[in-house]
Amino acid sequence: MATIESRPAINVGDMVYAWTTEDKIAKKAECGGAVTGLLKYALSNKMVDAVLAIKKGQDIYDAVPTIITNPEELADTAGSLHCGTVLLAKVAQKFQESSPGRKLAVTVKGCDLMALHEIAKRDGVDLSKLLLIGVNCGGTVSPVKARSMIQDVYQINPDIVHKEEIDKGQFIIEYEGGHKGISIDELEEEGYGRRSNCRRCLYKVPRQADLACGNWGVIGEKAGKATFVEVCSGKGAELLQKAVKSGVIATAPADPKGIEIRKKVEGAMVKLGQKWRKKDFTSLKTDLWNKIAEETSRCIKCYSCIENCPVCMPVSGNGADTKSLMVEPGALPPSPMFHMRRFAHISDSCVNCGQCEELCAMDIPLALFSHAIRSEADTAFEPKLGRPDYSN
Repeated sequence: MATIESRPAINVGDMVYAWTTEDKIAKKAECGGAVTGLLKYALSNKMVDAVLAIKKGQDIYDAVPTIITNPEELADTAGSLHCGTVLLAKVAQKFQESSPGRKLAVTVKGCDLMALHEIAKRDGVDLSKLLLIGVNCGGTVSPVKARSMIQDVYQINPDIVHKEEIDKGQFIIEYEGGHKGISIDELEEEGYGRRSNCRRCLYKVPRQADLACGNWGVIGEKAGKATFVEVCSGKGAELLQKAVKSGVIATAPADPKGIEIRKKVEGAMVKLGQKWRKKDFTSLKTDLWNKIAEETSRCIKCYSCIENCPVCMPVSGNGADTKSLMVEPGALPPSPMFHMRRFAHISDSCVNCGQCEELCAMDIPLALFSHAIRSEADTAFEPKLGRPDYSN
């Protein structure tokens, strides 16, 4: 077996299985703990000044974004939280605003990464100061909906569930006394399962990050014990190379069959997203604007949709109140133009993160509308590029 010194160089485009050599991380982590191990190495060796990660709060339904500067605290972030629906892009933006010049490592889903790129286009973040570790994402579940689902469908007290995961098409829970899994398709047909925006997502492996990691494609003896890592940038190659050389991360070449399986899993998830786009958007094609007016009539103008959207950035200046630039303040409900103008504002850049809908106090399907408008606009150009029209 090759020694650390004789291992071949890691280059952009390489695909490997990777795992942590640190027992503390390995015991808590899923899929070998490579992501946590890489983040700890980057922080310990001053490649970054801080790490933005998700910690479990009071329970599995409480995902807390946390800035970490002590490498030893990173072990507490190991493992997944599918019931956490936080978008990290705006947290990273606020970090850079408060700490200019400092480098930050962030673990990103597809929507996090798309949002960061959109914010960067608006000079809101400096991507050169970010180390981005992408992770496969099949979707997330609203914390409130998850508790209801576990109580009503699984017939389990949600308070005794201590772990959840999405694997092989099932949402699986572990609780005091056992475990239980139910098909995602079955759950979603009953109105549960993943958030609606996650169902429509087609960006499953965030390869615009520096590394794209996950469990898809890890087979054989390494299944469940290693992370599939795609090297997507020079920055990612440098991090992985140094971590391997230091001995904190071990690697093996990705199994060719595993690479094919990874492609098939990703392809299946994309087809599922296309199915949900057709289902969600078809009914809107002939009556979209009337449905928008009807649904948004419940709006209380709390501005949560604007404040939590990563691409809806009100223009400031001339002493104007940025919250009133879209529509003048006044009686409720606001004019339908309040939302019409906001949808127009983000029509070319909605990343389908779902934050507007997730955090709407009146449960207005805002993500559905904004994503439908974005997709409708895209289809004017995508067919010319040989891409499928996902809206019909």
